[in-house]
Amino acid sequence: MAVRPRQQLIMFDGNMKMVIGKGSPDIILSEKDVLDLCAEALFRTDLDGKKILVIIPDHSRTAPIDMMFRTVYKLLANRVAFLDFMVALGTHPPMNDEAINKRVGITKEERNTKYSKARFFNHHWKDPDQLRIAGVIQEDEVFAISKGLMRQKVKVTINKMVYDYDILMIIGPTFPHEVVGFSGGNKYLFPGIAGQEIIDMFHWLGALITNVSIIGGKYTPTREIIDKAAAFLPMERLCMSLVVKGNDLAGLYIGSPEEAWSAAADLSDKIHIIYKDRPYHSVLSRAPEMYDDLWTGGKCMYKLEPVVADGGELIIYAPHITEVSVTHGEIIEQIGYHVRDFFTKQWDKYKDFPGGILAHSTHVKGAGEFVDGVEKPRITVTLATGIPEKICKKINLGYLNPDSVNIDDWKDREDEGYLYVTKAGEMLYKLRK
Repeated sequence: MAVRPRQQLIMFDGNMKMVIGKGSPDIILSEKDVLDLCAEALFRTDLDGKKILVIIPDHSRTAPIDMMFRTVYKLLANRVAFLDFMVALGTHPPMNDEAINKRVGITKEERNTKYSKARFFNHHWKDPDQLRIAGVIQEDEVFAISKGLMRQKVKVTINKMVYDYDILMIIGPTFPHEVVGFSGGNKYLFPGIAGQEIIDMFHWLGALITNVSIIGGKYTPTREIIDKAAAFLPMERLCMSLVVKGNDLAGLYIGSPEEAWSAAADLSDKIHIIYKDRPYHSVLSRAPEMYDDLWTGGKCMYKLEPVVADGGELIIYAPHITEVSVTHGEIIEQIGYHVRDFFTKQWDKYKDFPGGILAHSTHVKGAGEFVDGVEKPRITVTLATGIPEKICKKINLGYLNPDSVNIDDWKDREDEGYLYVTKAGEMLYKLRK
């Protein structure tokens, strides 16, 4: 018989509510730990005969989704009416069957035999036939939440499949995040399985606040927008928030998305933020293979921008990246990468472009000014990727031949102002003061 783990009680909205979880910077959870925690939480939840849709991340997030899939399937496959899985793609490209199988750690044969009760779906953010309006956030609410930065009404659209289920179960990791402060929780619904309007709205709000101001902050205006959007959904929401350490699991919290995420964000704050005593004039930020275009590889800038010195350079080193964006490349090549005020001070020219793409542009370019028609970025962002030099110039980023990069030129030279990060994009670097 499984030993019931210690329950963690946290404060949320003034009430004591239970989150079942375990986590610490100093521990690694075993698969048995995960099974015991999930068994305890799911034992307390009315799931018998219910239709369950599990929301999982795509390949661009480090997490033991294979272990979580095995665990959830073992506990629920024979208990519920449906156990379906949807990949929270946001605006990322769909995953084929082979990629989905790899994400959940099964073979094609196992999918048809051992795990035959599980069905898998991609989210399609751009197809109106697959979306439904869940509610509307009024412009006065947006104005108040954004503290006057935005005043617009926004329709909250989501994949209409969710209305076929009794319970949405979110499974995914929490990291510092450039748009919402910390990822996870309801963010796997918005933008994970949402439509374009709400995605564009809160991403642009995050850009207006700026990456450096918002990343690693827990309760942010963008998080409030996401939670408000999720509150429109009538079905029950359950969340398994993961906190990874390297490739292992250091924390697992199970409860409502708001509560489980809160506990996970507190642990992420302890694990995923590295404090430095000084800024660096040259940073080599190496993108892992899971970032297959600059749209995702831009995280190698977001997480390191705070420690780049004024006038310094950040190099995104990713020889394997050959595209700006599989989905949004054409528009990005049209507008380029610019500081926030480049757009806000020429708003009539850029107001009709998608807010999510404008936000990505400003996040990659970083902080800066636009004065008297002249753009003045705080730092230089250079691509040492497979993206050709002519494209780099077109999109207003620097170019460096990746073959010319000698990693040893950055190693062990922090005292001289050089920083090399071997797997960038998830750990946040901040100055201690």
